[in-house]
Amino acid sequence: MLALLVGLYFLVLTVLCTYGVHRAHLVLLCLKHRRRFEAAESPALAQALPRVTIQLPLYNEATVVARLIEATGRIDYPADLLEIQVLDDSTDETRELAQQGVAELRRRGIDAAYVRRPTREGFKAGALEYGLRTAKGELVAIFDADFVPQPEFLRAVVGHFVDPRVGMVQTRWAHMNRGYNVLTSVQALMLDGHHLIENRARFAGGYMFNFSGTGGIWRRRAIEESGGWQHDTLTEDLDLSYRAQLAGWKFIYRPDVLTPSELPEDLSAFRAQQFRWAKGTVQTARKLLGRVLRAPVTTSQRVEAVFHMTPHFAYPLILLLSVLMLPALLMLPASEAHTMLLIDLPLCIGSTGSLATFYVLAEVSQGRSAWSALVRLPAVIALGAGLAPNQTRAVFEGMSSRTGEFVRTPKRGSMLGRYRQRAQLPWSEMALTIVCFLTSVTSLQTGHLFATPFAVLFTAGYAYVAVLVLLEQAQRRREAAAAGERPSGETEAVAEASLPRAA
Repeated sequence: MLALLVGLYFLVLTVLCTYGVHRAHLVLLCLKHRRRFEAAESPALAQALPRVTIQLPLYNEATVVARLIEATGRIDYPADLLEIQVLDDSTDETRELAQQGVAELRRRGIDAAYVRRPTREGFKAGALEYGLRTAKGELVAIFDADFVPQPEFLRAVVGHFVDPRVGMVQTRWAHMNRGYNVLTSVQALMLDGHHLIENRARFAGGYMFNFSGTGGIWRRRAIEESGGWQHDTLTEDLDLSYRAQLAGWKFIYRPDVLTPSELPEDLSAFRAQQFRWAKGTVQTARKLLGRVLRAPVTTSQRVEAVFHMTPHFAYPLILLLSVLMLPALLMLPASEAHTMLLIDLPLCIGSTGSLATFYVLAEVSQGRSAWSALVRLPAVIALGAGLAPNQTRAVFEGMSSRTGEFVRTPKRGSMLGRYRQRAQLPWSEMALTIVCFLTSVTSLQTGHLFATPFAVLFTAGYAYVAVLVLLEQAQRRREAAAAGERPSGETEAVAEASLPRAA
C-alpha cells in the first residue's frame, strides 16, 4: 500500500512537472526569437486602407456599455471605411443605453448599427455569426464589453493584412484595475504570462496560437472559409483559431499594441470566468485535438497543440495531490523522510522554478522588476490550488458534454455592485482547507519538512477561496434584501435608484 501510494504521488508530481518543463520551454522560445517580435511590430503599409467592421457583442453590460461604445467611436480611421455593429442580446437596461450610444455615433457621422437577434442561440458565437451576415467590412475587429479600444488600434494592425495569407492579428491585453486588490494583481500577472510568454513564444516558434476572443482583428474570408463561428464549445475563439490555422491561415501576435481591459474584482466572478475558459478549452480539445494530431503539421506543432489544449488537466492532479499528501506523510515513517525529499525536491524545483522564470520574464518584458513577480508567486500558487475544485468540475463537464450556458462575467465599470455573480457554497474548498491544514501539522510532526511550505500554500489557497466566496455571497444577500429583490438568475442585479429598469 505504501509503495502504491508513493508511486501515485510520484506520478502526479511527474505530470505536473512536465507542464513545468513545457513552461520553461516557452520562456526559452521567447528569449531565442526576440527579433521576430520586433519585425512583427513594423507591418507593411497598406496602399489602400481596407473596410473594417467592429463588432461589440453585449449581454447585460449596463455598467460598461457607454464606455465601450464611446471609446470605439474614437478609433482613428476613415469614416467611410468603418462600420460599428453593437450586437446586443441584453435583457436589461443595457438595451436602452446601447441604443443611445449608437444614436450618438450616428449623429457624429459614424456608420453604426444596433443589431438585435430574435433569440440568444449560440450566445457570443451566435451573435458574432449573426452580425457577420450583414457586416460590410473585409476585416472584422472584436471587442468585449470590458475592453476599451484605443484610437490607434486599427491603423496599427491593418497593415498586416497586405499579406493575403494573414487571417488574424491578436493584440495584447492591458489591465486598468490591476492594482485594485490582491486578486486583480494576481490575475494581471497570470494574464501577462499568457500574453507575453505563451502567445509570443508560440507565434515566434511557428506554433499555432489562438485569438483571445477580444482585442483582435480577423480577415472575414478566413472566418468564412474555416467554417464560421460555431457554438458547440464555450471557447468559440480557440475553436475557430485552430480551424483557421489548420486551413492554412497565418496568425500574427502584436504584444506592443495594448487594449485596456477590466479584470473581475470579486472571486465569484473570477471563478465563473475561469470555469467557462476551462470547460470550453476541454470541449475544444475533444473536438479538434484528434484532427490536429492527424493534420500535415510538424511533430513539434502537434506536441505544442497538446500542451495548449490540455493545461486545465493539471487541476484534477492538484486536487489529487492535495488529498494524497496527508496519507503519504502518515504512512511514511519519519526515518524515511529522505525518500519523500528525493521524490519532491527535483520535481518541485522543476515545476516551481519554471513558474518563477515564466512570470519573471513576463514582468521584465513590461519594464517591471523581477521582484514584483516573485513576491506574488506564492499567491499565484495558492490561488491555483484554491481554484482546483472549481476547475476540476469544469474539466469533467468539458469531457462529458458540449456547449452549456455561456455565463457572462460581471463588470464593475462605473457602477459598483450593479451585478453580482452567483456561486455555490464552497463546501469542497472548506473540506480541503481542513485536510491541507492537517497535512501541514503532520509534516512538522513527522519531520517531512520539505512538504510543509506546499501544504501551507495549499491550505492558504483553499481557505482564501472559501472565505472570500462566503463573504461575497453574504454581501450579495444583503444587497438583494436591501433592494427588496430575491436572488435569482446567472447574476444578481442590485437595484440602483439612478438606473432605469428595462420593461
